[in-house]
Parts: sequence; structure tokens; C-alpha cells
Amino acid sequence: MHLKDAPEIEKLSVAEKILLVKEIWESITSEEPSVPVPESHRVELDRRLAEYEQHPGELLALEELQKRL
Repeated sequence: MHLKDAPEIEKLSVAEKILLVKEIWESITSEEPSVPVPESHRVELDRRLAEYEQHPGELLALEELQKRL
């Protein structure tokens, strides 16, 4: 589906479009079990968890990360 397929959406203000996107996103997340998670994502999450469990004190606080950036 493209925006041109729903001309009524094109007529909405930016604020209304944002609210519509929010509602659409909420409808997607409410169906979470139906959204497949790629195996590569699971592998990466497992890797990160293992890294954290091996070195839990090496994480940065948000403030420190922001300073480094």
C-alpha cells in the first residue's frame, strides 16, 4: 500500500498523521506474537547477554555514553 492509495491520509495535518502512525504502531505491537524475530537477531541478543554476564561491570551509564559521543 502506498500513500497515494489513501488520498484521505494525504489531507491530514502532520500532527494527525503522527497520531495515525502511533495508532498503527500500537495495533502492530499488540499482535507481537505474530511478528517473527529473525534468527540472526536472536543470536545477537544471546551474544550480548553472554557478554554482559561475563563482564557486568563494563557497561556504561547513559551519562558516560553521552559524554563519549
